[in-house]
Amino acid sequence: MSKKLTTSWGAPVGDNQNSMTAGSRGPTLIQDVHLLEKLAHFNRERVPERVVHAKGAGAHGYFEVTNDVSKYTKAAFLSEVGKRTPMFIRFSTVAGELGSADTVRDPRGFAVKFYTEEGNYDLVGNNTPVFFIRDAIKFPDFIHTQKRHPQTHLKNPNAVWDFWSLSPESLHQVTILMSDRGIPATFRHMHGFGSHTFKWVNKEGEGVWVKYHFKTNQGVKNLAPDVAAKIAGENPDYHTEDLFNAIDKGDFPSWTLYVQIMPIEDADTYRWDPFDVTKVWSQKDYPLIEVGKMVLNRNPENYFAEVEQVTLSPGNFVPGIEASPDKMLQGRLFAYSDAHRYRVGANHNALPINRPVAEVNNYQRDGFMRPDNNGGGSVYYEPNSFSGPQESPGDNTTAFPVSGAAGSTGYDHDDHYTQAGDLYRLMTEDERTRLVANIVAAMKPVEHDDIKLRQIAHFYKADPEYGTRVAEGVGLSVPVTQA
Repeated sequence: MSKKLTTSWGAPVGDNQNSMTAGSRGPTLIQDVHLLEKLAHFNRERVPERVVHAKGAGAHGYFEVTNDVSKYTKAAFLSEVGKRTPMFIRFSTVAGELGSADTVRDPRGFAVKFYTEEGNYDLVGNNTPVFFIRDAIKFPDFIHTQKRHPQTHLKNPNAVWDFWSLSPESLHQVTILMSDRGIPATFRHMHGFGSHTFKWVNKEGEGVWVKYHFKTNQGVKNLAPDVAAKIAGENPDYHTEDLFNAIDKGDFPSWTLYVQIMPIEDADTYRWDPFDVTKVWSQKDYPLIEVGKMVLNRNPENYFAEVEQVTLSPGNFVPGIEASPDKMLQGRLFAYSDAHRYRVGANHNALPINRPVAEVNNYQRDGFMRPDNNGGGSVYYEPNSFSGPQESPGDNTTAFPVSGAAGSTGYDHDDHYTQAGDLYRLMTEDERTRLVANIVAAMKPVEHDDIKLRQIAHFYKADPEYGTRVAEGVGLSVPVTQA
């Protein structure tokens, strides 16, 4: 026997095909509350899409510890080999809108929510180990260049390359983006990175700096630009479909998590600032250490309820994992949760997809769309004399020294060329040829030669051959100051 159709209040609906009207020709009656409810709800079915990472796909799974890392962190979900923690992941493109194509040249978001017994831990990274900028104050401007021109409402290569050419710290990420890795074949065939530096703290209060690397067990595969463009026209949801179908047929994708560990004191002497997200740590200096395996084995039941309403923030930590002084990370600690409060609401973390498995006790009350009993009649302030939740000083974050004059201060170093050049020189000749071809194709629409020349100068500083080949490709000469 089928279930009865009801209104959102649970009342049976007698007719869902015909509106209430005055006779067969109407007009429609305002007393048809079922019609009004359907239309009003339909008008409100879309929450604002994410400003960045709007287009995405997600899946449930688990994380299993395969190596003992308890000497580095007291995080309970990493405390013993064999321990499994449920998790949810959201993959995404960055610049496109909700209806954009999956197979564009763009970084991919790689955001993991671990539902641990100590609260939710979110690791919100990308499929690249670095980023375009290293200070959050530049983020709104950078994203504006990736969006649409306010007059033409078209993508604007002039803005893209103007910003990059005036922001040399972007060179490393630009080189990755324009390489073969710029268009992954699927979400399953790409690595993921925490990108930022974080801090792990063990039970003795000893800390280390850490970087996360998720290595795909499916192997890395990428798409050639012409193939990607063809797929974008034929099936713009190609990556979303691929992930769903793989899990649906039992071909569960997995990644092995590794970390790089840096002793606290090395941060002051390492040849790169370890908190600069535009740089990587050499794996010769800090080798990869295996931590565990992530397996995706369950598709969402409802895209909107789970993939669209999931909210992830790099500020969601658990005991044993803390922030670093990374300037870009420090800005994200605020920006992500603030975006969720605007987009989904002040009580976004109480939605089923975001709700912790750990017990939640605090004094936050009210707000739009409070889905639970709002704390009932319990005490609603602190400190109090009525046995309300109290802080646990043993769970404080660990202290670290800070010093210096308050002011708008940049990083101490500006070598944005060595690592980008090293990456170029690591590529095979075929990979370099494709890299240069991709850059040339992206730069040709730029209308101003001074922008092109400024960017070519950066490529040349990274490697003279790199800059020369790009210059030849766009029909310009390397600036005299670089030659």
